[in-house]
Amino acid sequence: MSERIIHLNAFENFSPGNISSGMWRHPQDRSHEYTSLRYWTRLARDLEDAGFDAIFMADILGMLDAYQNRPDEALRTASQVPINDPVAVVSAMAAVTERIGFAVTLSTSYWQPYLLARTLTSLDHLSDGRVGWNIVTSFLDSAARNIGTGTQLEHDRRYDRADEFLDVTHKLWERSWQDDAVVRDKERGIYTDPSRVHPIEHQGEFFTVPDAFLAEPSAQRTPVLFQAGSSGRGQRFAAQHAEGLFVHGTRPEVIAPIVAAVRAEALSLGRSPDAIKAFAVATVVTGETDEIARAKYQDLLRYSDYGGAMVQFAGPVGVDLATIDPDTPLRDIQSNGAQFSARFFASADPDRVWTLREVADYMAVGGMGPVIVGSGATVADELERWCEVADLDGFNLAYAVRPGTFDDIIRYVIPELRRRGRLPERQGASTLRENLYGEGAPGLRADHPHWSIDIPSRTRGRDGSHTHAEPQG
Repeated sequence: MSERIIHLNAFENFSPGNISSGMWRHPQDRSHEYTSLRYWTRLARDLEDAGFDAIFMADILGMLDAYQNRPDEALRTASQVPINDPVAVVSAMAAVTERIGFAVTLSTSYWQPYLLARTLTSLDHLSDGRVGWNIVTSFLDSAARNIGTGTQLEHDRRYDRADEFLDVTHKLWERSWQDDAVVRDKERGIYTDPSRVHPIEHQGEFFTVPDAFLAEPSAQRTPVLFQAGSSGRGQRFAAQHAEGLFVHGTRPEVIAPIVAAVRAEALSLGRSPDAIKAFAVATVVTGETDEIARAKYQDLLRYSDYGGAMVQFAGPVGVDLATIDPDTPLRDIQSNGAQFSARFFASADPDRVWTLREVADYMAVGGMGPVIVGSGATVADELERWCEVADLDGFNLAYAVRPGTFDDIIRYVIPELRRRGRLPERQGASTLRENLYGEGAPGLRADHPHWSIDIPSRTRGRDGSHTHAEPQG
């Protein structure tokens, strides 16, 4: 088994409920504190001290209302609603930390690239280069209705828009301002040299952005780019743009061909085999011994919520599951989404006929991702196995009980991973990209398709990344 480092992100959202339905009712859960800055600053400090690389902030822009064709059950079960803007908490967490990064989910379907680029550059400045962007194209009709587009673009057209969106943001981040544009020359009265700031002159199918970027370059210029598309079109998008690939699967054997396909496609585009870091979602239930961990898991199941699980499952299925008998096999539900979901769960146990009730039981803790239950050593063994079988670089670890799940991981799993050499020793301040690729690489790698070589003041750092010229003054 290789001795690669295992990168860990905490999979969070700015809501009282994420992917484990009903767990907000657990007596030890403090998810209602999600509106308190104290919750987020304490979590950020604890995760940084433990050696996590980032806090991965999921988000949606509409209510999950496919189940019963209304949002009532989502509201009742706190299934990702209420939910606030994840951008708002990043500055506070950055202020109390030095190394941990923050990956923020923002949709290319509902943002404008000129505004999104400035938002992420602002966060990258304020965090000293610790921001990532989880790129999504969104899938909820409720988002389209309420943001004003009326209906969603068709699936592949959403990715066409996303491709152009990334073209615009990269022009703004990488090409508009030269590294030495900000001179801050007090004697001559020149803060920024106008000759070193360039309009991007973008005219495309979806966007027209003629002028220069508003913000000067941040430490990373481009935030670390994460993407979670599972379709063939999504995988091509990841190969073109992503630095971090977020994958879902019930077993590592299911994830392995997805990771291999994306990396092969990236290689065909001239990218290095290690250019894309692959992360799988997982939920860990751990304790001092395997027996204690199993007892914790059984206790969690007492708070599971069938309606909450079906709210989250109904979205990709695309039909109102409330009208279907819970003992109906998935294979008997007719829709494109249902067929995808049937294949997804068949991968967990190919010889089993899954019903809606069994799906809800599976999703009670951990959603559609795996739940790893055991002592610190047992969990570390399983994380290592997943990395080996699926060629993973790390995990987005979700919570069941908040913040107890992360507290247990820090207490039992982190020391075991560190003992095995799977986590790096604690370091000082660093950019998020350097956490993933190594020191001296704050900007896009030179093998990334959007790395610009035609900016006069740009020079290459270690591993082919660019470095910045220091302003004069």
